[in-house]
Amino acid sequence: MNLTDSLCAHENPVVAYRARRLLAGESDSSRALGKLRRAIGSSEMAKRLLLALHGERLNPYRKWQGPHWTLYSLAEIGFPTGNERLLPLRQRVMDWMLAPAFLEPPSTAFFPNQPRRPRRCASMEGNTIWSQLVLGIVDDEHVPRLVDRLVTFQWPDGGWNCDKHPGAHTSSVQETLLPLRGLAHWYSATGDEAARRAAKRATEFLLARRLLWRKRDGALIEPEWGGPVDKIHYPIRFYDVLSVLLVMAEMGVVRDRRCQDALDLLERKRLADGTFPVEWTNVTKADRIETRGTYADWGMLRRKKGNPLVTVDALYVLREAGRVA
Repeated sequence: MNLTDSLCAHENPVVAYRARRLLAGESDSSRALGKLRRAIGSSEMAKRLLLALHGERLNPYRKWQGPHWTLYSLAEIGFPTGNERLLPLRQRVMDWMLAPAFLEPPSTAFFPNQPRRPRRCASMEGNTIWSQLVLGIVDDEHVPRLVDRLVTFQWPDGGWNCDKHPGAHTSSVQETLLPLRGLAHWYSATGDEAARRAAKRATEFLLARRLLWRKRDGALIEPEWGGPVDKIHYPIRFYDVLSVLLVMAEMGVVRDRRCQDALDLLERKRLADGTFPVEWTNVTKADRIETRGTYADWGMLRRKKGNPLVTVDALYVLREAGRVA
């Protein structure tokens, strides 16, 4: 049995579902994938993540067990769509994001002499839009407001930034990738032309840097937070070589010549057995609320042993780039 076949037959339904959808090209509407997705709903990973339904009423953004990150994680594993159990989590996220304080300091900052560079952690809106679309629980009344906010707050260079220092004049790659993903999925679901144009501008911002390298001098981008961009992150992925290539693949632009250097880097990370490892994480498995804790077991950080979920994503990217069959 080859690697793809073994991933498609994996005992963990989260792995099997993702492999059969991304690598085998099976339709989400197929009976087999429907059965797998139902199995994900009752899987150990889902049960652990759903502990957030009964936990403390902590800040929705609490890393990584608050409702915002719980919905993101459930979307990551392919939790069944339209599940009404998730609506209380969705409501808490939307109440938080649409509260007046969300667009006031310290969450958001506007400088009088920089009206086109609002400081806003746009990854929050991006993740919220993407998660609700993937989980099939879109708040039709309020999510369009988040989309409009992203379009309005986009910087002249095509990205977004939450840096409160007045001297910041270039967008942040971390604060650009997740809004880009959310807007691209929103366009696919609704045909919203403003979202498409904003996503295209954000894509160009990243491609102009060959995804991982500074535009002005070609040096590797070194973010102040979020981890090294040349390492594979998991399960929380703000910006790294695999996550940015994954979004480029989803958008159909991964064969752009400006992705080639990042693809070369990803290929070099492949282990002898064909799998790909997790190289960096800021997540700790936890049974209670703790800083950067997660209820679910996403696999250990082992640089010499492949992680099946990371491997599925990497093989999908390389296939879309025409580098593997």
